[in-house]
Formats: sequence, C-alpha cells, structure tokens
Amino acid sequence: MELFRKRRARFLEALGDGVAIFATAPQRVRSNDVHYEYRPDTDFYYLTGFAEPDALAVLDPRDGERPFTLVVRPRDWNKEVWSGRRAGVEGAVSSYGADRAEPVEKLAEVITRAVTNVDRLHYKLGRYPAIDSMVLGAIRDVGAKSRDGLWAPAAIVDPGAIMQEMRLIKTADDLDLFRRAAAISVQGHLAAMRATRPGLFEYEVEAVLEFVFHKLGSPAPGFASIVASGPNACYLHHWRNDRRIGDGELLLVDAGAEWECFSGDITRTYPANRRFTGPQATIYQLVLDAQLAAISRIRPGAVFQEVHDAAVEVLTEGLVRLGFIEGPVREAIESDRYKRFYMHKTSHWLGMDVHETCSYRVKGEWRTLQEGMLFTVGHGDRPRGDHGGGAEDHRGPGASGGAPGDARRAGGPVMAGVDTGGAPAARQREPPGQDPGG
Repeated sequence: MELFRKRRARFLEALGDGVAIFATAPQRVRSNDVHYEYRPDTDFYYLTGFAEPDALAVLDPRDGERPFTLVVRPRDWNKEVWSGRRAGVEGAVSSYGADRAEPVEKLAEVITRAVTNVDRLHYKLGRYPAIDSMVLGAIRDVGAKSRDGLWAPAAIVDPGAIMQEMRLIKTADDLDLFRRAAAISVQGHLAAMRATRPGLFEYEVEAVLEFVFHKLGSPAPGFASIVASGPNACYLHHWRNDRRIGDGELLLVDAGAEWECFSGDITRTYPANRRFTGPQATIYQLVLDAQLAAISRIRPGAVFQEVHDAAVEVLTEGLVRLGFIEGPVREAIESDRYKRFYMHKTSHWLGMDVHETCSYRVKGEWRTLQEGMLFTVGHGDRPRGDHGGGAEDHRGPGASGGAPGDARRAGGPVMAGVDTGGAPAARQREPPGQDPGG
C-alpha cells in the first residue's frame, strides 16, 4: 500500500491545482457470457493497486489530507459466490489506502463532485466511452449552473503527460518489481529451451514456458507468447503457435512473465536439435554482434537513437558481407536497403506495459537516456527463402534476440537476468555448432 501511496503523492505534486479522474478497464466478453481473464488499466493500477473491474479513482488536491477517492463494487454475496470475493467499500479504505470510498452506484455523484468548481480536469478521453459520457455529461450539467456560482473545467487534459514521465523513470521499488518479472521470465525461457526438440508442436513449448511462469507466481504472460519455428520465425508477431517443429530448424521464443503488472520481454532463438548449422550460426553470430554493439551504447547521457544506430550498422555490414544486399554499407543504411530484413526499431520502453506508452522524442529530438529508464534491445535478421540475395544456404528462417537493458549505470547496461543467474543472452559468444541449451 505504501508503494501506491508514494506514487499518488508524486502524481499529486505534479498535478498542481487540477483534479484527475482515472477509470479502470471494464471486463471484456470472450464469448456469450464468458469473459477474458481480467487485467486492470495500467495507469489506474499504477496509482491504486486495485485490480477489480468497474472502479474509478479521483485524485483531488482540494481535499487536503484526503485527496484519494475510490469508487468500487460493493460487497454482494449473491454475486461474489459466482465471481469471487470483492474488496467492497470498506476494503477499499482498509486494504488499498483510499481516503474515502463510494459504491459504484454513486459513480455519477462522485464524478459531478470532481468536475465542480475546478478549472482543469485531467482525464483521458476516448479510452472508456461509458465513462467519457458520464464525465462530459457532468461537465455540461455543472456548466449550466453558472447562475448558482458553479463552474465546470475550462480544459480537459490527458493525464498521460504526467503519467508517462512517472512511468518512464523507474524508481528503486519499480526496478525491484521488474527484476522479479525478469527472473520469472528467465526461468520460463530456460525451461522452454530444455524441453524443445524436433517433433514437438510450438504450443507444447509454449505450455512449458507458461507453466513455469505460473509456478513461480506470475498471474499471466505480459503479452501473448510467441513460439515460432522455421518460417514462422520470420513473422514479427506470429501468434498461432500450432506448427510442428522440424529437425534442423530454429525456434524463436518471444515471451515475458508479468509481476505486479510489470512485464518481462525476452526473445531467444535456438536450434530445435541443439546444434546450429554453419549458416544458422553465421546469422546468429551476426545478430549477437549487433546486440552487443547496441548494448555498449547504453549509458546515461546517450541518445536513445544511438542504440538503434549501432545495431543497424553491424547488421547492415553483415548483410552486405553475406551478399543479401548491395553495398557499400553507408549507402545501404541511408537508402534503407537493410529494412528488407530488419524493418523495426531496436528498442522500446518497457515497464507495466510491454510497450510502455512513453514518448521517444522531446520537442522533436530523440530522448537522452537517464538513470531509471528501462527498455529492450531486440533486433534480428529475417532472411526468408523468398527474399533472394545472399548465399543459398543462408536463406531461410532468421534469428532474433532481445533482452531488457537499463541506463542506471554509467559503466554500461544491466541486463535483466544478471541478478537472477542469467539468461543465456548476449553474455558470451557461442561458437558455431555449440549446444546452446545444455
């Protein structure tokens, strides 16, 4: 509870004299009357720690020492017997630190109070239409009572401007939670490596991976696990996981466990039969070299784009050398020739969303890395058989590698996994043909 109280205090300090409303995600129907597994809205959970649906938080500094109101579903035995125990109004205060709590039946009243006699409302329009309608209706109704001395907000501001900056710079508490997500992710990947062999289906490897996630306490993967064998590895977000893994093929696994809504994100590629062929090892080594080059640029004061540029330079040099694209290297980069094989950026912010919703530029300029920023280093070459170019034996499924890095230490990155025994990531170079899985 203290972690969330500290986050709210930081938000309120940045908020100034405005009022903020945060709604959580509704339950989503999977089929008929069956819902998808529930996950709360990330910003809402970040500030409240409350994981039930149909809830709303108001942060109102006008209330002095009691700025935090939480609207929740009330206790109801007839409903709880079907879907589980609720915190209720009392639990919202005692277990989640709300200064006051109201049942969801008073939602309209709470929203009206929040938008009355305040100049600026911080609320994200467009995410939850039902709440949008209530907020805009309350503003309209309050605005119509100007003769009674009431006024409504003159501006509705997206709280993301504050939240993104808070979530971009991780605190020590945040990093501890993320390390747990990373540690669980590492163990899941190691188990998947040990289980992989030709003849299995991709979903069997997925089952091993996610079994370990759950066994170690993760409630769910941070995103849909990608287990892609052979040609499927050339699709960035392959999702079916239903192909039989062939002998001599590479297997790409892109997955991460979630812990307290923080998501791991690790990608590994390895041979199903535990032995790289010569061409596979060549491509793997190229990707590994690019990863190490990118990681070497991670330090406070560096520019975000430098990490990507370092990977692109190494990958492009390799693609030219192997005959996949025409050189010279600088011309191949400037003309985007390499994008046929490497079409995305090397890094994305990582945190409570696997693709953290923080801006990459400030006033048009790439961000300068600061202590506490957390992001991935994920890249690859994907030379499909139909791409053409290159030696014939180098065509086919590509290799990809990725792991989180952070800019906490001036001497270099801290790779997720180092504190937990280590993922078999870019810690060392693997000679061609070496068994990667043990």
